[in-house]
Amino acid sequence: GAGVRTRGKSVVALRSGEPLRRRKGCVGNGRRGVTVVLRGRPGESHVCCWKGRRTRMRMMATEAVSPSSASLLLKEYEWRDMDEADKESVVQRPRIDFGSISDIVGPIVEDVRVRGDEAVKELTKKFDRCDLEEVCVEMSQVDWPEGLGKEVTDAFDTAYENIKLFHEAQRQEELKVETMPGVTCRRMSRPIGSVGCYVPGGTAILPSTVLMLALPAKVAGCKTIVMATPPRQDGSISPEVLYCAKKIGVTHLLKAGGAQAVAAMAHGTETCPKVDKIAGPGNQFVTAAKMQLQNSEAMVAIDMPAGPSEVLVIADGGADPAHVAADVLSQAEHGADSQSVLVAIKGVDMEKVQEEIRTQLAKLPRNEAASKALTHSFAVRVDSLEEACEFSNIYAPEHLIVNVEGAERCLDMVENAGSVFLGRWTPESVGDYASGTNHTLPTYGYAKMYSGVSLDTFLKKITVQSLSKEGLKGLGPAVEIMAEVEGLEAHKQAVTMRLKSIHEGH
Repeated sequence: GAGVRTRGKSVVALRSGEPLRRRKGCVGNGRRGVTVVLRGRPGESHVCCWKGRRTRMRMMATEAVSPSSASLLLKEYEWRDMDEADKESVVQRPRIDFGSISDIVGPIVEDVRVRGDEAVKELTKKFDRCDLEEVCVEMSQVDWPEGLGKEVTDAFDTAYENIKLFHEAQRQEELKVETMPGVTCRRMSRPIGSVGCYVPGGTAILPSTVLMLALPAKVAGCKTIVMATPPRQDGSISPEVLYCAKKIGVTHLLKAGGAQAVAAMAHGTETCPKVDKIAGPGNQFVTAAKMQLQNSEAMVAIDMPAGPSEVLVIADGGADPAHVAADVLSQAEHGADSQSVLVAIKGVDMEKVQEEIRTQLAKLPRNEAASKALTHSFAVRVDSLEEACEFSNIYAPEHLIVNVEGAERCLDMVENAGSVFLGRWTPESVGDYASGTNHTLPTYGYAKMYSGVSLDTFLKKITVQSLSKEGLKGLGPAVEIMAEVEGLEAHKQAVTMRLKSIHEGH
């Protein structure tokens, strides 16, 4: 077995015979000299978690299990036992080494900038094991996919209509305000001319992301819409992805993924148009490429930093444990770097929830990815909905599910969230696919300062002002004084000369 002194910290033991890791910020008993001994065969996994602070220590779960099932139990924390440091620590996402990732992404971006299509072909062969004949083609040259069942196309058609309707409703009338007599200010919207939509591939096909990105761009009126998505090894693209792209009216198909696809859209290549803005989720490398390029000579904007998926579920005692577990797993199955958080209000039967997670996970086709995601997922016990919302606002989740009685009252307390799923019958899945809202949302805590993709993502706001003679006579003197205060004489003269002309009767 393995033994270690906790030194005042809670620990989680991963494998018998391996050193135990102290978890900074976890709730511990605060006593020195406590020795934890795990007994079992080398290679067995153990999950240990202690609850209590300074006065008591209660083992929540400890068992020797196989590596594949070791992550079935969510670590549990008590909100009332946590001080500010504990709270700050527990909301931290799984660490991403942005420095190392940037070191990898930088040369890829530069290679594509310099060598264009040739670099994209080489990188696609390296990362996707695909020999591309063409890097980017016009969608008009791509045939409609064959072999899709009517039930599949009907499902995507339903999502298309709902997403289109919701985003069309976001159009705003031109704003026009007379701020003072003779001074009129307006704001008008114009589409961004050329946009890139990144649709992840790899471990799963995501035709829904085509709808969430390209459809709002089309509604906005963007003339050039480039869809980038990783090809399969034979160079083909998922027929479901092509169906959605053709239905929307995507103009170009870039058969590439990863940082190389982002770089191709940002800089342009021999076959791929340069875009003015890139939108879409992706892995850590895609996100790093987007963030690098928005601060480069490429002159490209991005929607937001959208990295690994995450969900926070608020549940009360009336929530069905099977539903709660399904919601936790719905994001965990996205990938090993995803995170699921359960905020359990007093009355939730955590044993039943944990058992449901264990049972449902075993049946998932993507249970390996979900199991890994659960190793850095957790549950927090709170006493009230107010405490639950307080924690949620600190965490700032991408997806917030509110599975409580009278869920509507929670909305006034929500300050930071990408998208909210309200009530017993609103799983996060409906927003991922077809309710009409957008599933491209800020992750990793960026919901504190970013919004999800919307119609505005693909629009520019242009302001207009117009003054009559009377307007300039009323406003001009204030502008002259302010320009003089700032020492900008030419600014002052642009007003003074006009006022002089008005006075002279011109």
